[in-house]
Amino acid sequence: MKENIYDFLVVGSGAAGLYFSILAADHGKVLLITKNSLRESNTFYAQGGIAAVDRESDSFEEHIKDTLTAGDELCNPKAVGMIVNEGPEIIHDLIRRGVKFTKDSKKGEYSLHREGGHSESRVFHFKDITGKELIRALTKNVKENKNITILENTMCVDLLTEHQKTDPPPAGLHGVTCYGVYAYDIRKNRISKILSKSTVLATGGSGQVYLHTSNPAVATGDGLAMAYRAGATISNLEFYQFHPTTLYTEKEKESSFLISEAVRGFGAELKTKDGKKFMHKYHPLKSLAPRDIVARAIDTEMKKRGDDFVYLDVSNFPANKIISSFPNIYHRCLEEGIDITKQMIPVVPAAHYQCGGIETDLHGKTDVKGLYAIGEVAQNGVHGANRLASNSLLDALVFAKASSISVQKYISKNMTDFTGIKEWEYYHTERPLEKVVVSYLRNTIKRLVSEFVGIVRSDERLKMAQNMIDLIAWQARDYYMQTKLSKETIELRNIADVAALMVRFASFRKESRGLHFNIDHPHKDNEHWQKNTRISSTGRRSKSEIRR
Repeated sequence: MKENIYDFLVVGSGAAGLYFSILAADHGKVLLITKNSLRESNTFYAQGGIAAVDRESDSFEEHIKDTLTAGDELCNPKAVGMIVNEGPEIIHDLIRRGVKFTKDSKKGEYSLHREGGHSESRVFHFKDITGKELIRALTKNVKENKNITILENTMCVDLLTEHQKTDPPPAGLHGVTCYGVYAYDIRKNRISKILSKSTVLATGGSGQVYLHTSNPAVATGDGLAMAYRAGATISNLEFYQFHPTTLYTEKEKESSFLISEAVRGFGAELKTKDGKKFMHKYHPLKSLAPRDIVARAIDTEMKKRGDDFVYLDVSNFPANKIISSFPNIYHRCLEEGIDITKQMIPVVPAAHYQCGGIETDLHGKTDVKGLYAIGEVAQNGVHGANRLASNSLLDALVFAKASSISVQKYISKNMTDFTGIKEWEYYHTERPLEKVVVSYLRNTIKRLVSEFVGIVRSDERLKMAQNMIDLIAWQARDYYMQTKLSKETIELRNIADVAALMVRFASFRKESRGLHFNIDHPHKDNEHWQKNTRISSTGRRSKSEIRR
């Protein structure tokens, strides 16, 4: 029986995965795999919007400058120029495909928000549920496309690779080619081999590695962990962005509700519990400072005062304007008994966006042949040491477009030989899953990373974290091997692998830059550290190196 071979295999259904699938479907058969439903992704919960230059008062140069400033001298200027210059065309294409953006009712023009770190109002949005609207429109396009096959409730266990037997391996490839994935059907509890001429990881970030995160439950670092195990180079994972303002509640939840950057752009002020403003002590832009500075300022004030949260106050604006601008935030806060038109919002920083990831070129290509990465899982040089607000969706969409062109050329030039690709070798025992064990191991990892690799770090804490993570990650991987395969154990292994990588990256960089702040190295050191950090694995040989 002839095996079904796809032209494009896309893993992940956020903005990057959906948009890539739509563009690639014009040139071949696409299989789109998603762990949950098509809508469940980081994109769906994005409130802010998409940054793009659209007014004469603004310019590409200013947007580029703002992005480079936020990235703290670690961005790739070519990558930044690429997303900024492509921005307007991406916006217009989204509109053609049915995405709605909010317009000013009086002027009839698009209502553009200004967010932290931006010198101009340039953020296209749909109310305060931009991600939901983007997913709605792109999902409709995907479902209507006959060239796209969708597999929901399916997660990848590992990339399907064969390692070339050359010594030394070809430069830059680690001797590894990707032929697809081993996919686990969560509902049917079975694994299948999926073959493809190209594989595109669009799996999002790893927020669930932290105790408090704005990310949904699906963000367990699956793509990052799989790529590392397959031999891809991982870069800059010490830079994890904390959103400064997520809703604080006393209830423990899997995901924290995000209070959009746009609320501060609207004019909201950060205040301590006694109602005093404090951001003027930390940055000239005050509450509109870049996210890393705001998050550290909040963290500092909380620790100095012994408080569990600070306040975000927007109540001095007209109630109807607040409700019309932020209806989702207004209603969500009301559910917690907070009327934001009259009361201040209790907020706390939470893990939000992964600025490092699988290293790629300007076409989304990794150093594993046939493997591409786009969106939050990728490190392509756009964000550097810190992401500028609302550049993430722009990055995802622009690189989805660029990689769709690159992958098409790759397929046309390379004849992939799938002969002899093995079925999944089931080496797990049939020991039943004990949820209490998974919960303990997972929560231990999350607490360890949160307390030792959080907003503020130190050499001593990182050394302790390294010693502890080596043990707990080993236990998590061993439990994965010794237990019947399940969604819970697959995610546990991925979280353990990503957490161990994060600790190594944070331990390596001996300076403070962007999102990485170490009290033992409080200053930026361009002479030694204005470079990307990288860790690469040689796959089956399980060796790795750290290099600059």
